[in-house]
Amino acid sequence: MNYPNPDSDGYTKIETQSDSVPAESLWLNLLFNLLIPNGILIALSDDQYLGIKFAIVLAVLFPVSYGVRDFMTRGKYNFFSALGIVSVLFTGGVNLLELDASYIAIKEAAIPGLFGLATLLSLKTSKPVIRMLMLNDTLFEVDKVAAALEKNGRTDEFNRLLVNGSWILAGGFLLSSILNYGLAKALLTATPGTVAFNEQLGTMQFLSFPVIVLPSMIILIANLFYLVRGMTRLTGLPWEDLLKNNQAS
Repeated sequence: MNYPNPDSDGYTKIETQSDSVPAESLWLNLLFNLLIPNGILIALSDDQYLGIKFAIVLAVLFPVSYGVRDFMTRGKYNFFSALGIVSVLFTGGVNLLELDASYIAIKEAAIPGLFGLATLLSLKTSKPVIRMLMLNDTLFEVDKVAAALEKNGRTDEFNRLLVNGSWILAGGFLLSSILNYGLAKALLTATPGTVAFNEQLGTMQFLSFPVIVLPSMIILIANLFYLVRGMTRLTGLPWEDLLKNNQAS
């Protein structure tokens, strides 16, 4: 693996968020771009509620509105919103056109797979995904970490720590992709566009937490501990001093 150039701008230096640019929220991204839209498709696409067409329209409004809001406040296009729009249109399209359910299984596997690929590709940029998820101003005293790394001459080692953390994170997404595909293939047996198919989608979403989310969260939390432990070793600071608003007295 080729590590990023230590002289490249923005990667070896740990920069804080600009005061004029609000920090991006991972949880709001997931809620408005994936969870709510897919929940609408599952719960409201039956004819006794909105029907498939209106459910698609309502569901797609959430990632679209969040993406527009994010662009207006941060001046950047939102990858999660684009992915949410594609997810809604794909799931709704399979229902509307009554296509084979295997397309849903492929889509369910593709979403975490794309996240994993984006995590690795971001290593070639000045702002890897691992920093947005774990190493940001809302979690850590970034200025203190940067000063300690520079003082100890351990910045290059910190970059390698981030690369390792990115591979671990991508591995978690790969696991989620495999489990998503297997769960969808096992459960989605009814014809798309029917009530039974929507019920199976709901069951799949319900089971996705213990079957998919929990293993992925365990990897994510283990990765966070790995990164924090690495930061304490490289900075020489106790973890209490690294966490935001938890400075040791």
